[in-house]
Amino acid sequence: MRVMFLTQWFEPEPIMKGAAFARALADAGHHVEVVTGFPNYPTGRIYPGYRVGLFQKEIIDGIAVNRLPLYPSHNKSSLGRAMNYLSFFLSVLIYGLWAARRFDVVYVYHPPITVGAAAALFGLINRRPFVVDIQDLWPDSVAASGMFGTGAISNVLDGICNFVYRRAAAIVTQSHGFEAKLIERGVPPAKLTTIYNWADEALTRPSGHCDAAVLVPRGRFNVVYGGNIGRAQALDAVVRAAKLAMDRSPGIQLTLIGNGVERDNLRRLVTEIGAHNVKIAPGVPKSEIADILAAADVLLVHLADDPLFEITIPSKIQFYLAMGKPILIGMKGEAAKLVSSAGAGVTVPPEDIEAIARAMIELSQQPAENLRAMGEKGKSFYERRLSVSAAIEATIRVIDSVALQRK
Repeated sequence: MRVMFLTQWFEPEPIMKGAAFARALADAGHHVEVVTGFPNYPTGRIYPGYRVGLFQKEIIDGIAVNRLPLYPSHNKSSLGRAMNYLSFFLSVLIYGLWAARRFDVVYVYHPPITVGAAAALFGLINRRPFVVDIQDLWPDSVAASGMFGTGAISNVLDGICNFVYRRAAAIVTQSHGFEAKLIERGVPPAKLTTIYNWADEALTRPSGHCDAAVLVPRGRFNVVYGGNIGRAQALDAVVRAAKLAMDRSPGIQLTLIGNGVERDNLRRLVTEIGAHNVKIAPGVPKSEIADILAAADVLLVHLADDPLFEITIPSKIQFYLAMGKPILIGMKGEAAKLVSSAGAGVTVPPEDIEAIARAMIELSQQPAENLRAMGEKGKSFYERRLSVSAAIEATIRVIDSVALQRK
């Protein structure tokens, strides 16, 4: 079967379902081609070695990757984001009208929903079914991002989402909470399948080639966050909590590793409040992240206190579980229950500075064997419940079902 994997973001950009996902589908016997943009996420700047053009084809891990033009942007401006999404929407629509007949099924990675809208439109003409994989629930997550002007466009986005959901042959969600929310919005349950995300397991094994002590100093109790530094993460609360924890227990160190629109603001906050135990470092290559996380004592997950995030499971949770490290999670809902049921760490209310500081101190006072046991429980839970093989099998069943319906 020929599958078009349609996603605005792809390697070398950070993406949950990227080259490893495409490779797994190909290994299952499908012919897979990726259709994506020129890499610019999360900084909004084109990656070194690339230049926006009308078309570029390359091979990544044996998979053909077709790159289409877009307007690179990822800042706080709703206009810049809109131009980024709409430019790629137009590129995909034109490409799909020409090329979609070569494929049996289109697999759409969302966000943004505009990619799904393009697939819905060219699918009407080419009669090609598509599956939409929902990693972010729009327009809820757009509003939660705090991007300027989002309130004015929520109704428009809601209409686009409903159009895509009606046209989709099947919908994959990353949590049961997403699935329940879509049913509330009128999506037929028969269209929906929940498939938990997984970790890129090859990247969870330290390589030994990175000097982690540069970012994770020895002799401290290291709490480490790795990922996007945006408004949705609300990491200002974590920085303030780390300062409070340092005042009560001087050995605690917080390291935030990543890029995003809030990084400069957090740096100013660190200076303003005198949080000398907080280090903010730019993102590192994927090949180095496992070395850094393995050197941490505790790994941090945090999102803003928003109802949307009660039904969201950040992909870093699966990665942290697979790493076998204790987790401090500042979230409510399904993600927090996942960590608690695994016995893999400590949960606190999001944006609760006092609770986060208290949890950092309590974890720092735990015997090493207790922390090690938390990590081992988390890894065992991941292997039982969240493995790559189980998720890929479920995904292939969805794709095969859609192809069978078309025939």
